Amino acid sequence: MPTTSTRRKNKVSVQYAVRRRGVPSAASLRRWAALIPCGATLRIVGAREGRRLNRSFRGKNYATNVLSFPYAKGEGDVILCHPVIAREARARRKTLAAHYAHLVLHGLLHLRGYDHEKKREAERMERAEIRLLARAGFGNPYTLE
Repeated sequence: MPTTSTRRKNKVSVQYAVRRRGVPSAASLRRWAALIPCGATLRIVGAREGRRLNRSFRGKNYATNVLSFPYAKGEGDVILCHPVIAREARARRKTLAAHYAHLVLHGLLHLRGYDHEKKREAERMERAEIRLLARAGFGNPYTLE
């Protein structure tokens, strides 16, 4: 077992740019993030900011569920767009907590260098997400219930 001095600690900060009603608590977001060694800021935004960031950095003129901005391997910002996440959770008949947990882990895996542009990379990332979500007490997000 590593000593305290060699054990990597997660440093995850949470920012809310939306009303917190219906949004998971900072403690829940940090608990899910703790499954991946990282240093990150999780920022919960509304549709306007989500759309602006997606347009500015990806050239897509709509709000998306999650955006990751890596600074170094395992460090960066993860932007989570609450209205999009809430809408997707309802449409997929998932709990809001399960969908948030999935997207927090998805965003943090991007910070750790995972990607899903190619089939093999996507399969690797999905396996990691499924494994981590099970550790958090959630089911496979890729199966229909």
